[in-house]
Amino acid sequence: MKLRCALLDDYQSAALAAADWSPLDPDVDLVPLPTHFSSEDELVAVLADVDIVVTLRERVPFPASLFARLPRLRLLVASGMRNSVIDFAAAEKHGVTVCGTSSAPTPPVELTWALLLGLARGLVTEANNIRSNGPWQSTVGADLHGRRLGLLGLGKIGSRVAAVAGAFGMDVTAWSQNLTEERAEAAGAALAPSKEDLLATSDFVSLHLVLGDRTRGILGAAELALLKPTAYLINTSRAGLVDQDALLAALRAGAFAGAAVDVFDTEPLPADHPFRTAPRLLATPHLGYVTHANYATYYGQAVENIRAHLDGHPLRRIGGTA
Repeated sequence: MKLRCALLDDYQSAALAAADWSPLDPDVDLVPLPTHFSSEDELVAVLADVDIVVTLRERVPFPASLFARLPRLRLLVASGMRNSVIDFAAAEKHGVTVCGTSSAPTPPVELTWALLLGLARGLVTEANNIRSNGPWQSTVGADLHGRRLGLLGLGKIGSRVAAVAGAFGMDVTAWSQNLTEERAEAAGAALAPSKEDLLATSDFVSLHLVLGDRTRGILGAAELALLKPTAYLINTSRAGLVDQDALLAALRAGAFAGAAVDVFDTEPLPADHPFRTAPRLLATPHLGYVTHANYATYYGQAVENIRAHLDGHPLRRIGGTA
């Protein structure tokens, strides 16, 4: 009897085309699920007879309560090698192996620049005006050359964002709690004296931090108030880095020029969520890692992980699971 493998949140129905799943043909039936299930009860209903689950990034939380209600589940494959919404101890307790995949840093870098440029040149407004026969030129673009880009975080993604900034002739400063002057200079950035100085002196601020206890809510109302009235904020990392209520209030008050956000506390964003209609906001539905090449890696390595698990030699375990 074949095992059943659910492909969760396959929004674009892209999973089957993204990789060669034929190595699993003799043993596994694939069940693509393009619909997001927002409640645990819904998930249990669709996963009750499933042995393997493939989930993308952190779209679906797997708390202890969910593992307890899925006694058939034996393998969970998550894209990326870090995941904050899986209870790894519970997975181990219930005999579920958890494996990850590689994830390229370049797609979120590219989206960061798409959003930054979209904000700076009012692209959404101007494109919509063209389509609706609206005013011909209604915005005046913000320059990048000679302006300052402030990066909160200068790791694999932030350092690549800094490299692109150099091509635009931007001045780059960076700050994080453990960043040194030497590491900043190696990435083509100057170390900001403090987070507050970076916020107050930058024309564009982009977040590239890992979400954790030290970084959750690192930008609250007090920090957002430091931004220049002409400044722009870009977040392609994690919603929890920014106080969402404070961000919404600042956008409504026109405290700074605008923000571009690719990440939200609740995803998909509810139909009545205020970010859907917030002024001065360019919002995208968590597209940072969604590219053909990254999907090929995610799903291709998912196939490898499943085949290896079936053969008794799990690959790319994460979270210390057995």
